[in-house]
Amino acid sequence: MAKAASMVVMSMVVAAAMVAGLHAQSISCSTVGTDLYPCLDYVENGGAVPMDCCEGIRSLYKSAATTADRQMVCNCMKNAASSVPGLNLDLAAGLPQKCGVSIPYQISPSVNCATVQ
Repeated sequence: MAKAASMVVMSMVVAAAMVAGLHAQSISCSTVGTDLYPCLDYVENGGAVPMDCCEGIRSLYKSAATTADRQMVCNCMKNAASSVPGLNLDLAAGLPQKCGVSIPYQISPSVNCATVQ
């Protein structure tokens, strides 16, 4: 009987861990960087926005389903915006609109990502 009870408890612990893992953040700065890499030339030099840049922005927008995900993406973009030399902040901030995506914050080194819902 004790073995059966132990198995039930172990099963519950494993199931709870699996459910918790499903709710963990699914987006990393590496993902953000990969999706936005095609935008780099545009935000440094201007010109036409590459189609694969807009595809990356749309992909991030769709992937960021939770507040935590949106805050993660915001923080990653904020860090990138402040660390990429030669970045034109006006071009970076205008990218979502040019790609037809509405994000709940501005791409800027001064954005407060903690307020992103």
